[in-house]
Amino acid sequence: MATRILGIDPGLRTTGFGVVECEGSRLHYIASGTVRTDALPNGDLPGRLKIIFEGVREVAARYQPDCAAVEIVFVNVNPQSTLLLGQARGAALAALVSGDLAVAEYTALQMKKAIVGHGHARKEQVQAMVARLLSLPGEPSRDAADALGLAVCHAHAGASQAAIAAVSPLARRAHAQYRKGRSY
Repeated sequence: MATRILGIDPGLRTTGFGVVECEGSRLHYIASGTVRTDALPNGDLPGRLKIIFEGVREVAARYQPDCAAVEIVFVNVNPQSTLLLGQARGAALAALVSGDLAVAEYTALQMKKAIVGHGHARKEQVQAMVARLLSLPGEPSRDAADALGLAVCHAHAGASQAAIAAVSPLARRAHAQYRKGRSY
C-alpha cells in the first residue's frame, strides 16, 4: 500500500510544500509548490500566519497525505528572525494537526544528509538531487525542493523504523552493545 507524505519547509515569506508517494522503496512525485505571503506588508505578521495556516491546510486537503514531515527551526544568529520563523512553523504545524495528520520533524542537516549524503549541502545540491531522486523534468524551487527533501527523508526514515519494529525485542537485545552491564 502506498503512503502519501507531505513535506513542509516553513518560512514567513515563502513556505514550501512537496508531496511524494512511497510504495515500498519506490518514490513517486505527486506535487510541489509554495505558499507565498509576500503580497502583504512586512509588519502584518498575523496576516502572514493566517495565509500560511490556510495555505498548508488547503494543500493537505487537496492532496490527502497520510502523514507530514516538517523542518525543525534552527537557531539563527538573529534571535528575532528565529522567533518569526518559529511562528511560521507553528502556523504550518497547527494546520497539519488540525487535519489529524501525524507529523514528523527533521532538521535541515538530517534532510540534507538523507538527500545529498552530507548535512552541509548547498540549496542547489538539494534541488539537483531531489530532481534526480524523483525523476523530475527540471529542478523545483528552493523551498519546494527542501519540502520534497523532507518528504523523501521521512519516507526513508519510515522504512527504517518499520524494519526495526519488525525485529523481535529478543533479537534486538542479542545485537545490542553491552558496556558495564548496560545495553546500548
